[in-house]
Amino acid sequence: MLIRTMQELESQGRIVSISHGKSTAIRLLTKADGLSFSISEARAEKAGQSALWYKHHWEANYVRAGRATLEDRTTGQRWTLEPGVLYCVGPKDQHSVIRDDARLRIISVFNPPLVGNETHDADGAYPPTGPIPPGRERMFVRTLKDVRKAGRVVETGGFATSERYLTVADGLGFSFHSVRITKGGEGDLWYKHHWEGNLVLDGTFEVTDRGTGKVHTLGPGALYVVGPKDRHHVRAITNVHVISVFDPPLTGTETHDADGAYPPTGPVPMGPSPSL
Repeated sequence: MLIRTMQELESQGRIVSISHGKSTAIRLLTKADGLSFSISEARAEKAGQSALWYKHHWEANYVRAGRATLEDRTTGQRWTLEPGVLYCVGPKDQHSVIRDDARLRIISVFNPPLVGNETHDADGAYPPTGPIPPGRERMFVRTLKDVRKAGRVVETGGFATSERYLTVADGLGFSFHSVRITKGGEGDLWYKHHWEGNLVLDGTFEVTDRGTGKVHTLGPGALYVVGPKDRHHVRAITNVHVISVFDPPLTGTETHDADGAYPPTGPVPMGPSPSL
Protein backbone atom coordinates (compact mmCIF):
# COMPACT_ATOMS: atom_id res chain seq x y z
CA MET A 1 0.00 0.00 0.00
CA LEU A 2 1.32 3.39 -1.02
CA ILE A 3 0.26 6.62 0.75
CA ARG A 4 1.10 10.17 -0.39
CA THR A 5 -0.42 13.58 0.24
CA MET A 6 -0.42 16.84 -1.68
CA GLN A 7 0.71 18.61 1.49
CA GLU A 8 3.84 16.45 1.71
CA LEU A 9 4.70 17.01 -1.95
CA GLU A 10 4.14 20.76 -1.63
CA SER A 11 6.42 20.92 1.42
CA GLN A 12 9.11 19.14 -0.64
CA GLY A 13 8.78 21.75 -3.39
CA ARG A 14 7.48 19.21 -5.90
CA ILE A 15 5.28 21.72 -7.73
CA VAL A 16 5.77 21.93 -11.51
CA SER A 17 5.04 25.02 -13.60
CA ILE A 18 2.99 24.11 -16.69
CA SER A 19 1.10 25.94 -19.48
CA HIS A 20 4.03 28.36 -19.73
CA GLY A 21 3.52 29.67 -16.23
CA LYS A 22 -0.27 29.91 -16.39
CA SER A 23 -0.81 26.82 -14.20
CA THR A 24 0.99 24.51 -11.80
CA ALA A 25 0.76 20.77 -11.19
CA ILE A 26 1.26 18.42 -8.27
CA ARG A 27 2.34 15.02 -9.59
CA LEU A 28 1.05 12.46 -7.07
CA LEU A 29 1.65 9.28 -9.05
CA THR A 30 4.29 8.96 -11.79
CA LYS A 31 5.81 6.49 -14.21
CA ALA A 32 8.23 5.26 -11.55
CA ASP A 33 5.28 3.84 -9.59
CA GLY A 34 4.83 1.05 -12.14
CA LEU A 35 1.25 1.59 -13.30
CA SER A 36 -0.08 2.44 -16.76
CA PHE A 37 -1.22 5.88 -15.59
CA SER A 38 -0.05 8.91 -13.64
CA ILE A 39 -2.20 11.18 -11.47
CA SER A 40 -1.78 14.94 -11.07
CA GLU A 41 -3.73 17.93 -9.88
CA ALA A 42 -3.47 20.93 -12.21
CA ARG A 43 -4.14 24.35 -10.69
CA ALA A 44 -4.81 27.56 -12.59
CA GLU A 45 -2.64 30.47 -11.49
CA LYS A 46 -4.57 33.10 -13.43
CA ALA A 47 -7.54 33.53 -15.74
CA GLY A 48 -6.81 33.19 -19.44
CA GLN A 49 -6.27 30.64 -22.18
CA SER A 50 -3.86 27.73 -22.65
CA ALA A 51 -3.33 26.06 -26.03
CA LEU A 52 -2.55 22.36 -25.57
CA TRP A 53 -1.84 19.35 -27.79
CA TYR A 54 -0.93 16.01 -26.20
CA LYS A 55 0.74 14.41 -29.22
CA HIS A 56 2.23 11.59 -27.17
CA HIS A 57 -0.44 10.86 -24.56
CA TRP A 58 -4.09 10.41 -23.73
CA GLU A 59 -5.25 12.54 -20.82
CA ALA A 60 -8.46 12.26 -18.77
CA ASN A 61 -9.39 15.37 -16.79
CA TYR A 62 -11.96 15.60 -14.00
CA VAL A 63 -12.96 19.10 -12.93
CA ARG A 64 -12.73 19.36 -9.16
CA ALA A 65 -13.38 23.09 -8.73
CA GLY A 66 -13.84 26.27 -10.79
CA ARG A 67 -15.15 26.88 -14.28
CA ALA A 68 -13.63 26.99 -17.75
CA THR A 69 -14.41 26.45 -21.42
CA LEU A 70 -12.88 23.65 -23.50
CA GLU A 71 -12.45 24.34 -27.21
CA ASP A 72 -11.61 21.92 -30.02
CA ARG A 73 -9.26 24.08 -32.09
CA THR A 74 -9.91 21.95 -35.19
CA THR A 75 -13.73 22.16 -35.25
CA GLY A 76 -14.38 25.16 -33.00
CA GLN A 77 -16.75 23.13 -30.82
CA ARG A 78 -16.91 24.27 -27.20
CA TRP A 79 -17.95 22.66 -23.89
CA THR A 80 -18.52 24.17 -20.47
CA LEU A 81 -16.24 22.73 -17.79
CA GLU A 82 -17.50 22.73 -14.21
CA PRO A 83 -17.24 20.40 -11.19
CA GLY A 84 -18.22 16.83 -12.09
CA VAL A 85 -17.36 17.12 -15.80
CA LEU A 86 -14.71 14.84 -17.32
CA TYR A 87 -12.98 15.50 -20.64
CA CYS A 88 -10.47 13.37 -22.52
CA VAL A 89 -7.95 14.49 -25.14
CA GLY A 90 -5.37 12.61 -27.19
CA PRO A 91 -2.80 12.89 -29.98
CA LYS A 92 -5.24 14.26 -32.58
CA ASP A 93 -6.75 16.87 -30.31
CA GLN A 94 -5.36 20.39 -30.52
CA HIS A 95 -7.44 22.15 -27.89
CA SER A 96 -7.65 25.17 -25.63
CA VAL A 97 -8.74 25.54 -22.02
CA ILE A 98 -10.14 29.03 -21.39
CA ARG A 99 -10.15 29.68 -17.65
CA ASP A 100 -12.86 31.94 -16.24
CA ASP A 101 -10.87 32.50 -13.04
CA ALA A 102 -7.95 31.16 -11.02
CA ARG A 103 -10.03 28.71 -8.98
CA LEU A 104 -9.84 25.93 -11.56
CA ARG A 105 -8.62 22.60 -10.17
CA ILE A 106 -8.44 19.57 -12.44
CA ILE A 107 -7.46 15.97 -11.65
CA SER A 108 -5.45 14.73 -14.65
CA VAL A 109 -4.70 11.10 -15.46
CA PHE A 110 -2.16 10.39 -18.24
CA ASN A 111 -1.41 7.22 -20.21
CA PRO A 112 1.42 6.64 -20.83
CA PRO A 113 2.28 7.95 -17.35
CA LEU A 114 4.33 11.11 -16.89
CA VAL A 115 7.82 10.99 -15.41
CA GLY A 116 6.84 13.83 -13.10
CA ASN A 117 9.01 16.83 -14.03
CA GLU A 118 7.54 17.61 -17.47
CA THR A 119 6.39 21.05 -18.50
CA HIS A 120 4.65 22.01 -21.75
CA ASP A 121 6.70 22.64 -24.88
CA ALA A 122 5.92 25.26 -27.54
CA ASP A 123 3.05 23.13 -28.91
CA GLY A 124 1.52 22.54 -25.48
CA ALA A 125 2.73 18.94 -25.42
CA TYR A 126 4.82 16.72 -23.13
CA PRO A 127 7.70 14.55 -24.43
CA PRO A 128 7.00 10.85 -25.14
CA THR A 129 7.00 8.54 -22.11
CA GLY A 130 5.85 5.23 -23.60
CA PRO A 131 3.38 3.50 -25.96
CA ILE A 132 0.21 5.50 -26.64
CA PRO A 133 -3.08 3.67 -25.94
CA PRO A 134 -5.63 3.48 -28.80
CA GLY A 135 -8.16 5.77 -27.10
CA ARG A 136 -11.09 7.00 -29.15
CA GLU A 137 -11.28 8.69 -32.53
CA ARG A 138 -11.40 12.21 -31.08
CA MET A 139 -11.66 14.16 -27.83
CA PHE A 140 -14.85 13.74 -25.81
CA VAL A 141 -16.64 15.12 -22.75
CA ARG A 142 -18.79 13.32 -20.17
CA THR A 143 -21.00 14.67 -17.42
CA LEU A 144 -22.49 12.85 -14.44
CA LYS A 145 -25.81 13.02 -16.28
CA ASP A 146 -24.20 11.12 -19.19
CA VAL A 147 -22.84 8.48 -16.80
CA ARG A 148 -26.23 8.00 -15.19
CA LYS A 149 -27.99 7.83 -18.57
CA ALA A 150 -25.56 5.10 -19.66
CA GLY A 151 -26.38 3.07 -16.52
CA ARG A 152 -22.84 3.26 -15.18
CA VAL A 153 -23.65 4.16 -11.57
CA VAL A 154 -23.02 1.03 -9.50
CA GLU A 155 -23.57 0.29 -5.81
CA THR A 156 -20.46 -1.55 -4.61
CA GLY A 157 -19.92 -3.50 -1.44
CA GLY A 158 -23.14 -2.20 0.07
CA PHE A 159 -21.45 0.99 1.24
CA ALA A 160 -20.24 2.97 -1.81
CA THR A 161 -21.64 4.43 -5.03
CA SER A 162 -19.30 4.26 -8.03
CA GLU A 163 -19.90 6.63 -10.98
CA ARG A 164 -17.95 5.05 -13.84
CA TYR A 165 -16.89 7.77 -16.24
CA LEU A 166 -14.37 5.66 -18.19
CA THR A 167 -14.29 1.90 -18.77
CA VAL A 168 -12.22 -0.57 -20.76
CA ALA A 169 -14.30 0.29 -23.85
CA ASP A 170 -12.79 3.78 -23.96
CA GLY A 171 -9.35 2.37 -24.77
CA LEU A 172 -7.32 4.58 -22.43
CA GLY A 173 -5.75 1.68 -20.51
CA PHE A 174 -7.43 2.60 -17.22
CA SER A 175 -10.94 3.12 -15.91
CA PHE A 176 -11.96 6.25 -14.02
CA HIS A 177 -14.57 6.33 -11.27
CA SER A 178 -16.02 8.98 -8.98
CA VAL A 179 -16.81 7.16 -5.71
CA ARG A 180 -19.00 8.43 -2.88
CA ILE A 181 -19.27 6.90 0.58
CA THR A 182 -21.81 8.11 3.13
CA LYS A 183 -20.65 8.84 6.67
CA GLY A 184 -20.37 5.58 8.62
CA GLY A 185 -20.07 3.41 5.53
CA GLU A 186 -17.36 0.76 5.73
CA GLY A 187 -16.21 -2.48 4.20
CA ASP A 188 -13.38 -4.92 3.53
CA LEU A 189 -11.65 -4.75 0.13
CA TRP A 190 -9.01 -6.82 -1.63
CA TYR A 191 -8.24 -6.06 -5.27
CA LYS A 192 -6.63 -9.38 -6.18
CA HIS A 193 -6.73 -8.70 -9.92
CA HIS A 194 -6.15 -4.93 -10.12
CA TRP A 195 -4.20 -1.92 -8.95
CA GLU A 196 -6.30 1.02 -7.79
CA GLY A 197 -5.12 4.62 -7.32
CA ASN A 198 -7.39 6.71 -5.09
CA LEU A 199 -7.35 10.47 -4.55
CA VAL A 200 -9.52 11.95 -1.80
CA LEU A 201 -11.36 15.06 -2.98
CA ASP A 202 -13.64 15.69 0.01
CA GLY A 203 -14.24 14.26 3.47
CA THR A 204 -12.22 12.13 5.88
CA PHE A 205 -11.97 8.38 6.15
CA GLU A 206 -9.80 5.60 7.47
CA VAL A 207 -7.94 2.96 5.48
CA THR A 208 -6.66 0.03 7.53
CA ASP A 209 -3.91 -2.14 6.08
CA ARG A 210 -4.99 -5.67 7.05
CA GLY A 211 -1.44 -6.92 6.61
CA THR A 212 0.18 -4.57 9.10
CA GLY A 213 -2.81 -3.36 11.11
CA LYS A 214 -1.77 0.24 10.47
CA VAL A 215 -4.64 2.74 10.24
CA HIS A 216 -4.27 5.70 7.87
CA THR A 217 -6.61 8.67 8.39
CA LEU A 218 -6.94 10.41 5.04
CA GLY A 219 -8.43 13.75 4.08
CA PRO A 220 -8.59 15.94 0.95
CA GLY A 221 -5.41 15.73 -1.10
CA ALA A 222 -4.40 12.26 0.10
CA LEU A 223 -3.54 9.52 -2.38
CA TYR A 224 -3.51 5.82 -1.58
CA VAL A 225 -2.70 2.98 -3.94
CA VAL A 226 -3.66 -0.65 -3.34
CA GLY A 227 -3.03 -3.83 -5.30
CA PRO A 228 -3.25 -7.64 -5.23
CA LYS A 229 -1.37 -8.00 -1.91
CA ASP A 230 -3.26 -5.25 -0.09
CA ARG A 231 -6.20 -6.48 1.90
CA HIS A 232 -7.65 -3.37 3.49
CA HIS A 233 -10.67 -1.92 5.29
CA VAL A 234 -12.23 1.48 4.63
CA ARG A 235 -14.47 3.48 6.94
CA ALA A 236 -15.99 6.89 6.21
CA ILE A 237 -15.68 9.29 9.15
CA THR A 238 -17.61 11.91 7.17
CA ASN A 239 -19.25 11.83 3.77
CA VAL A 240 -16.40 11.09 1.37
CA HIS A 241 -15.75 11.74 -2.32
CA VAL A 242 -12.85 9.83 -3.90
CA ILE A 243 -11.51 9.52 -7.44
CA SER A 244 -10.53 5.90 -8.20
CA VAL A 245 -8.46 4.81 -11.19
CA PHE A 246 -8.13 1.09 -12.03
CA ASP A 247 -5.41 -0.75 -13.97
CA PRO A 248 -6.39 -2.97 -15.73
CA PRO A 249 -9.60 -1.05 -16.47
CA LEU A 250 -13.01 -2.32 -15.41
CA THR A 251 -15.81 -3.09 -17.87
CA GLY A 252 -18.12 -0.83 -15.86
CA THR A 253 -20.68 -3.25 -14.46
CA GLU A 254 -18.62 -4.99 -11.74
CA THR A 255 -19.63 -5.20 -8.10
CA HIS A 256 -17.52 -6.51 -5.21
CA ASP A 257 -17.48 -10.24 -4.52
CA ALA A 258 -17.36 -11.81 -1.04
CA ASP A 259 -13.65 -10.93 -0.70
CA GLY A 260 -14.16 -7.31 -1.76
CA ALA A 261 -12.58 -7.96 -5.16
CA TYR A 262 -13.54 -7.50 -8.81
CA PRO A 263 -13.17 -10.26 -11.43
CA PRO A 264 -10.04 -10.18 -13.66
CA THR A 265 -10.18 -7.76 -16.60
CA GLY A 266 -6.63 -8.00 -17.98
CA PRO A 267 -2.93 -8.33 -17.13
CA VAL A 268 -2.01 -6.99 -13.68
CA PRO A 269 0.90 -4.49 -13.69
CA MET A 270 3.82 -4.73 -11.28
CA GLY A 271 2.72 -1.63 -9.41
CA PRO A 272 4.69 0.35 -6.81
CA SER A 273 7.77 -1.16 -5.20
CA PRO A 274 7.09 -2.77 -1.79
CA SER A 275 9.65 -0.37 -0.33
CA LEU A 276 7.47 2.66 -1.05
